[in-house]
Amino acid sequence: MSNRDDGLKIVQVEAFPTSFPVRQGVTLGIGRAVKRDCVIVKVTTENGLIGWGEAHHGRCPGAIGQLINTTLRQLVTGMNACDVVGVWARIYSRQLASHGMGTAAALAMSGLDLALWDIRGKAVGWPLYKLLGGASKAIPAYAGGISLGFQSPQELVEEARGLVEQGYRTVKLRFGDSVGRDLERLAAIRAAFGDEIGIMVDANVGYRVEDVRQVMPALAAQGVLWLEEPFPPQDYRSYQTAHGFGGIALAAGENHYTRFEFNRVIEEKSITILQPDLSKTGGITEALRIAAMASAYKLSINPHTSASGINMAASIHLLASIENGGYFEADVAKENLFRDQLTSRPDLLDEDGCVRPPEAPGLGVEVDEDFLRSHPVIDGPAYV
Repeated sequence: MSNRDDGLKIVQVEAFPTSFPVRQGVTLGIGRAVKRDCVIVKVTTENGLIGWGEAHHGRCPGAIGQLINTTLRQLVTGMNACDVVGVWARIYSRQLASHGMGTAAALAMSGLDLALWDIRGKAVGWPLYKLLGGASKAIPAYAGGISLGFQSPQELVEEARGLVEQGYRTVKLRFGDSVGRDLERLAAIRAAFGDEIGIMVDANVGYRVEDVRQVMPALAAQGVLWLEEPFPPQDYRSYQTAHGFGGIALAAGENHYTRFEFNRVIEEKSITILQPDLSKTGGITEALRIAAMASAYKLSINPHTSASGINMAASIHLLASIENGGYFEADVAKENLFRDQLTSRPDLLDEDGCVRPPEAPGLGVEVDEDFLRSHPVIDGPAYV
């Protein structure tokens, strides 16, 4: 892959915002899910190679799609698809760094970046993990996504039982309801499965500092692996305070953008489980930089998973390619057409509850374009 005009010039960039309604919405700390959104990005080169990416919707999928189809398209058309560093730098300097749309630009450029890496792999006939210098290996997966929400302890145990029977060795519970009800659900899961499974908990920014102070002893006693996003991502002061309580690691990162925000997170030493989302933080190009920074501090990377098989495959490839890879978050939502119909699935479990990267060139995921045409964006909030 050279810098010459080798047929890999970008000639088309298209974003497809897409949605589907959720019939049985899971209730989390951020509300009850009523629909699922995502933005799929298609990049075509002069020689006909097509790359697919996924930009997180940011709760405004139409706006993210419009940003890609106008500003980003004009900025990168004509550039070489293999020049991922150059494309990233151009978007950053012309859109994100000054007078840009901030996190919206980060979401948009993430989807574009994934598509370019898909093209890079297809151009040389290699799966992405091999292009990144990695190797096919087993990556532990946990049951996450929009699942295991606010319900009775008995119902929660039954949902978790089905996941354990599928082969998951670790599950993530939803906190942020009330401290009492959160701990009641946690106790029920631990009582039902004993030490057979690992448990993480995610408050979805629904806690106060005092809530964390109250739950920490119980989380430690129940052997919880981490407490995820108790506070909004910009509330660095609360993270620092809660870190001082000790006992359980604090996790965050799905709502932190680019290496510059992660640099602060790492240096402040409050958040020690890092969770960049490859469809949010700047794509694979930026995630590699974040992983390299984190490795110097002996911190693991545990990517947050977005909606479709595109993001899932990218996350698995990344985890197979870095020295400090942690868990893969499997989206075990009962309803996810983006996972089950829009794309092929790259996240099949083995007998040990692990996943492996796809072997097809690029991301190794197929996309059904008819789905995109038949599922236009649905306006309105994703959670109520």
